[in-house]
Amino acid sequence: MNADSNAPVPDLLFVLLPDGGLTPDSADLMAPLARALQAQYPNAQTLTLHPPLRDAEGRLRWWLQAEPSPDGLAAALPPLLERLRAAARRIDLPWQRVALAGVGEGAMLALEAVQAEPALAGRVLAFAGGYLARPQSAPQEVCVHLLHGLEDRRFPYRHVVDAAQALVALGADVTADLLPHLDHGLHPALIDKAMEQLRTFIPARLWREALLAAQENERPVG
Repeated sequence: MNADSNAPVPDLLFVLLPDGGLTPDSADLMAPLARALQAQYPNAQTLTLHPPLRDAEGRLRWWLQAEPSPDGLAAALPPLLERLRAAARRIDLPWQRVALAGVGEGAMLALEAVQAEPALAGRVLAFAGGYLARPQSAPQEVCVHLLHGLEDRRFPYRHVVDAAQALVALGADVTADLLPHLDHGLHPALIDKAMEQLRTFIPARLWREALLAAQENERPVG
C-alpha cells in the first residue's frame, strides 16, 4: 500500500516562483514563505518552480538577458504556463484554488502569467517585483497582492504604486502594501503582511454579489 494513501488531499496549491539570479544552493530562500503558508493552510500544498535556464556562472535564470525585456518575457511565459497547468492537474484543483507567489523576477512572471491566461490562478502574491509595463488590462476574478519595500532600489516602489492605480482603475481586486526600511527581497515583514491579506481580504466581486443578492431579496413578491 502507498504510504501516502491516507494523506489529506490538498485543497489549495501555492506555486512559488523564486527571483532570477540565484544559485541552486540558495533555493531555500523561499522556505520561510512556504513554512508560513503551510502553517496558515495545513491542507495546502506548496510547490517551488525554479528558473529553467543557467547563465555562464551557473545561476538560475528565467531569461538570460541582464534585465527583463518583452522578448525575454515572451519566451519565458509559455513553458511556465504549461508547468503551472500541469501542477494543478496533478492534484486535480480548479484554477480558483491555485495561487502564485513570486519574488523579484518571479513576481513579474506571476503577474504577467495571469495577464496572459486569467483562468490560471485565483490569487497572486508579488513580493519585491511588478509588471514589465503599466498594465492595460486586468484579470477578472483574480486577487493581486503587491508587497514591496520602500528602499527597494532594484525595482523602485513607484512602479508598484503606478501599477496598483492602473489595476484599480481597471476594476481589479488589488492590494498594495509598501513597508518602510526594506530593500529588495523576501523579508519576514512582507511575508507577515501577505498572510494577513490572505486571511482578511474580501474580493470586491463578493461584495457585489452580496449586494445583488440583498437587492433581489428586497424586491416585492407578486
